[in-house]
Amino acid sequence: MTGPVDAATAGEWADALIHGRRTVLPKRLAPPGPDAAQLQRILGAAAAAPDHGELLPWRFVLIPEQARAALADVFAAALRARDDQATDEQLAQARDKAFRGPVLLLAVVRLGAPGDDIPAAERLVSAGCAIQNILLMATALGFGSALTSGKALSSDLLRALFRLAPDEQALCFVSLGTIAGPRRARARPGVERYVSELKAER
Repeated sequence: MTGPVDAATAGEWADALIHGRRTVLPKRLAPPGPDAAQLQRILGAAAAAPDHGELLPWRFVLIPEQARAALADVFAAALRARDDQATDEQLAQARDKAFRGPVLLLAVVRLGAPGDDIPAAERLVSAGCAIQNILLMATALGFGSALTSGKALSSDLLRALFRLAPDEQALCFVSLGTIAGPRRARARPGVERYVSELKAER
């Protein structure tokens, strides 16, 4: 959008962007991914997230192609640690997840210590807003995106690989790329399902 835009038009554009965002499984995200300038715009959108106290309680770690093998090793080792009966096929599937999507990021939140002025819940909200801003900007630029998690996120091996501080927690992986397959349609819940009104007692 360029030039002055009236509120109604801006609202329609924002509505289309927000409701047009869909999760695209990482295996359906193909090259090309965002170029350097586009990735800067996508990551820059995170900075607009609410941040009580201006703590910047979150960060993102870009996982380039040359580092994917190390992540794959962690995925396989984490699975083996949880299940010593894991088959070679299951281990290979775990490893394969590290190579999906042209752009792969790890979202990390700094939860702080008990009793901090800004509690962990507010830091998590800020991180969630930063992640959503990234997803929306990627959508606006024409790319597909996905959030993925899994038990490996709590693995000591993963914490070591990403050098997480004691008060940091790995939240999820963010995958970005060109949509290479059909997107799954998802019905959005109606407002009445998640909004209620406080009733004042007399």
